[in-house]
Amino acid sequence: MPTQLINLDPALLPSKPWIRLHPSDNVVVARVSIPAGAVLELESGPVRMEQAVSPGHKISSRTIDAGEIVYKYGEEIGRAGASLAAGTWVHTHNLDFDINERAYEFGTADSDLSDIAVPVRRTFLGYPRSDGRAGTRNYVAVVGASHCAAHVTERIAAAFRDENFDGTGVDGVVALPHNDGCGQSEGADTRLLRKTLDGLADHPNVAAAAVVGLGCEVNQVGYYLRPAAGGNGPRRGLTLQESGGTRQAVEDGVRAVRELIESAARIEREPCPVSQLTISLECGGSDAFSGITANPGVGYCADMVVKQGGTACLGETTEIWGAEHLLTRRAASPAVGQRLLDMLDWYFDYVRRFKDSVTFNSNPSPGNMAGGITNIAEKSLGAVAKGGRSALSAVYDYAERIDERGFVFMNSPGYDPASVTGMVAGGCNICFFTTGRGSCFGFATAPVIKVASNSATARHMDEDMDINAGTVADGEEDIASLGRRMYDTLVEVASGRRTCSEKLGHREMMTWRIGPIL
Repeated sequence: MPTQLINLDPALLPSKPWIRLHPSDNVVVARVSIPAGAVLELESGPVRMEQAVSPGHKISSRTIDAGEIVYKYGEEIGRAGASLAAGTWVHTHNLDFDINERAYEFGTADSDLSDIAVPVRRTFLGYPRSDGRAGTRNYVAVVGASHCAAHVTERIAAAFRDENFDGTGVDGVVALPHNDGCGQSEGADTRLLRKTLDGLADHPNVAAAAVVGLGCEVNQVGYYLRPAAGGNGPRRGLTLQESGGTRQAVEDGVRAVRELIESAARIEREPCPVSQLTISLECGGSDAFSGITANPGVGYCADMVVKQGGTACLGETTEIWGAEHLLTRRAASPAVGQRLLDMLDWYFDYVRRFKDSVTFNSNPSPGNMAGGITNIAEKSLGAVAKGGRSALSAVYDYAERIDERGFVFMNSPGYDPASVTGMVAGGCNICFFTTGRGSCFGFATAPVIKVASNSATARHMDEDMDINAGTVADGEEDIASLGRRMYDTLVEVASGRRTCSEKLGHREMMTWRIGPIL
């Protein structure tokens, strides 16, 4: 993303109802609601608005001829579908999704982060694990091997819902049910599911795990009890068929979890370097302010973590299209950059299998468009800002174990629950989640820090939002100040402070099933 986003002058914003993001842009963004008849002082001179424009929506800052490229963030977001006079509302009705083929460069962007100071707080209170990673939480997980065992999986965890774990060192017992595990072949889908569940069970935030199956499903419990499985803590396994049905399986599971709790309770928090943080970077229910306030703020915070040897993981392959050229310029090597493009090509091929029901530009959602985002290119340009400016050190497939430090990318869907599940399975031990329209997402084992991109959403959904990034659009602080505030929250949450989604009990999770149901 252009570094100009970090240099928005807070002192000027309150006096202007619009925001300019880049000198070469021919649109500006409405900072507040602008009524019909209002006179805007644009670069082309005073312009009387013929129609009302909602916050976050685009306004042409000069005359744009039909077919001319429209620029936002200094990048192409489409072509004018008609001649647009200065002061025209620019959106789906008059902006055609048509962008030139991107020119890919590898490793040409400056990403030394010399302008970002290393903060004073360089440790968090975490749980060191035997494999060298560290947890931000200490859970016992009950993992379902298949959908057939989902009910029992939830019943086992529910038996500990009212238990007081204060002073034990255990954060609780969480269920990880899902809809897969059978009705599929032993091929790619089962391999992907096993990789995902293995990563969730052998996770730095999970001290021990019990795996529950029906007994006859494709995804057998025995896979998770093999000698090579696990690493950080003990595992137990059981099936409904061996136990003798639902009630007996719940009793057996509760007994197994009780034993695992005794093991997990021996672990205590201790100072861990920030280099042991692996943060996932996600956005959902985005609006146009997401790419102006919340996402660049998270990107600045991510750079602070990376500069100390930590890891920040960006996902959502469907939401880098139109901005992938910005990421390849940051690639640590041509091989890394090409792997990113290969993942994008794979996703195009994947979507083509369902050509009768979906296209790649089915994204953005109706909510995104209501918030001012017109097409996927515009959405992606705002979304990649979560990745800051660090060099792209590695690219991973879905749920693949993250073993490189720095800024990395994971191939994942744009749908929030599936994307975050993959990144957590890869080892992310904490999550930043930005939203403009409002999202109530939370993950079972990794704390999710919710960031509102505008102050209206922050106020309206205050019980779900941990941070208000709308202060940037309000002129109260700049991106650097917001990023430092996010970093302080990150360290506090990693050390045990509960997030809004944790307090409310959100436990969204979704495995990614690529193939058919048999």
